[in-house]
Amino acid sequence: MSNKPDLSEVEKFSKLKKTNTKKNTLPSKETIQQEKECVQTSY
Repeated sequence: MSNKPDLSEVEKFSKLKKTNTKKNTLPSKETIQQEKECVQTSY
């Protein structure tokens, strides 16, 4: 038996397609305040 690992599965895995990613931005202070007001008035 060989001491080297079988890398055939790793080679298959490395052929991944590129994907487009989208950055998620955080809400502004104004948006957060509006959400807080809506939650407080709903109770």
